[in-house]
Amino acid sequence: MDLDGILNPILKPDCLSEGIGLRPAQAADKAFLFEVYVSTRIGDVALFNWDESQKLAFLDMQFNAQHQYYTAQFPDAHWDVLELNGEGIGRLYTNRHAHEIHIIDITLLPEFRRQGIGSNLLQSLMDEAASTNQYVLAHVAQFNPAMHLYQRLGFRSVSDDGMYTRMEWHP
Repeated sequence: MDLDGILNPILKPDCLSEGIGLRPAQAADKAFLFEVYVSTRIGDVALFNWDESQKLAFLDMQFNAQHQYYTAQFPDAHWDVLELNGEGIGRLYTNRHAHEIHIIDITLLPEFRRQGIGSNLLQSLMDEAASTNQYVLAHVAQFNPAMHLYQRLGFRSVSDDGMYTRMEWHP
């Protein structure tokens, strides 16, 4: 997968809390971004009667398909790596419009979940939206445990298609 020329070069200098920040993803981050993606899908393929190489090949194909879809649908999006003390811990993909901040994808590696990092990240996006008179939009898989986080932070369900719930937060 060629990430050159696709990734947004805008650096967000603000840290969410001590040691946590965002930086634009680069082509050299492909292996890390794949690791983040795999962390969300490994449970799905664990049930397949495939050897590890088949599972990884399938996940690689899915990762590439997701990336191609995202970049085609959101050509002006920000593709960021979430870091803790300079080490990658997740990804944040956002698309900003005049009236909304669309969270395309937000994923933390499993060992960094349930530590308040996701809450801080979402709150940072909500603060940005409030200061610029925008709202925040996310499509959350219905069985994603993060659904409770969005609800706790004040996101409201606007619609659902049976698989994803459109969640919005308005200042």
